[in-house]
Amino acid sequence: MSDIKYRVESDLLGELQVPADAYYGVQTQRALNNYRISNTRMCDYPEYVIAMAYVKMAAAEANARLGVLDRKIADAIVAACKEIVDGKLHDQFPVDMMQGGAGTSVNMNANEVIANRALELMGHNKGEYQFCSPNDHVNCAQSTNDAYPTAFRYTFVRMNKKLVCNLQKLIASFRAKGEEFKDVIKMGRTQLQDAVPMTSGQEFNAFANNLEEEIANLNRNAVLLKEINMGGTAIGTGLNAVPGFAELCTSLLSEFSGDDFLKAPDLVEATPDTGAYVSYSAALKRLAIKLSKICNDLRLMASGPRCGLNEINLPPMAPGSSIMPGKVNPVIPEVTNQVCFKVIGNDTTVAFAAEAGQLQLNVMEPVIAESVLESVTWLCNVIETLRTKCIEGITVNAGHCYEMVKNSIGIVTALNPYIGYKTSTKVAKEALETGRSVYDLVLEHGYMSKDKLDEALDPKAMTASHELLK
Repeated sequence: MSDIKYRVESDLLGELQVPADAYYGVQTQRALNNYRISNTRMCDYPEYVIAMAYVKMAAAEANARLGVLDRKIADAIVAACKEIVDGKLHDQFPVDMMQGGAGTSVNMNANEVIANRALELMGHNKGEYQFCSPNDHVNCAQSTNDAYPTAFRYTFVRMNKKLVCNLQKLIASFRAKGEEFKDVIKMGRTQLQDAVPMTSGQEFNAFANNLEEEIANLNRNAVLLKEINMGGTAIGTGLNAVPGFAELCTSLLSEFSGDDFLKAPDLVEATPDTGAYVSYSAALKRLAIKLSKICNDLRLMASGPRCGLNEINLPPMAPGSSIMPGKVNPVIPEVTNQVCFKVIGNDTTVAFAAEAGQLQLNVMEPVIAESVLESVTWLCNVIETLRTKCIEGITVNAGHCYEMVKNSIGIVTALNPYIGYKTSTKVAKEALETGRSVYDLVLEHGYMSKDKLDEALDPKAMTASHELLK
């Protein structure tokens, strides 16, 4: 026999038992009964819970200043929200991220938890909603359709900061390797064929510069998320919100959070609009594509050890086979690739969900929120993993790289200015057919003197930029 005690709450659909010690109420309980879909809960994203608390805090304070909400009730709501911001009561947000209702269950989960904690702070019992109601007080001058998207917009803004921080650290690691490997000569490749010499330092610096662009792109798109529709209520007309609420609530959210939010100029337009999510998700996808390409390169350069390129060594992280002794796989780049595939897929989900909006609301916002939150979280985690468990421990096989350059036919490209493209092609063809070196053939045919040839084929000269050679 269960020892769990219950209290009875009621809503539009009737009465329902809620665990007596729960801060959530009847509508959250219905969501728990209805949505057992993803097993990913709102509380699995602490930043999401915190963002919702900030939204409710700003709304309560705005309503109090405008004379709509009793100051004692507003202060209790604000105090409850501050506790949530400080990390308390997060386990009281158990609703599944995948749900119908355009986020109503998430909004009511927050309203109920905040109301019941506010009741306690005022000396009342949970469920005594006549003193502080989830709907009439915590949700005053709001609708799910403005509070919910504002909360996950702010969540994305908060999480973007962590993503950018992790990305900056990864870029710094690539730059450190660029400096470490700046004198290592290797063969560059196009279409997986020998091209012209370069340095390993140039390659790793290119990785860093390639990712550097993504910081600006992420931040540029995160700014779009700061335009919010608080005060629009149900469809953007502001029904049940007093004049001045939208502006004051937006200002207070900026003050409390430390981020600058902007009231949307047209709340009716802003309520169903999902353009900012589409843009930010696309920025995540762009980062994922670049990151995955870099990991492809790392896996190729580390292929071998005897029968591949074997230019670099990745840190060994685990035995690579249950049957092949001594095999070590590039598991960290592999898991990074897979995370990137997931982010790309999530972006497709966001696109379909954004397109599915109808009339004055997009009811598919829950899957947009879940997809973007998952993408940001996974990218944050895998970028940190890639940096600490792979990039920082990479070593280079400098001698092997140099031997491949010396034996490559690709170096004949450097002779074009001296003997012309046609003669260079003839030398390359003969080298391929005979297995002899480009160097020996040029000397044998008398195309260049030894001194001039040595100068032209100096690896450092071939890898320096045109500007440096002037």
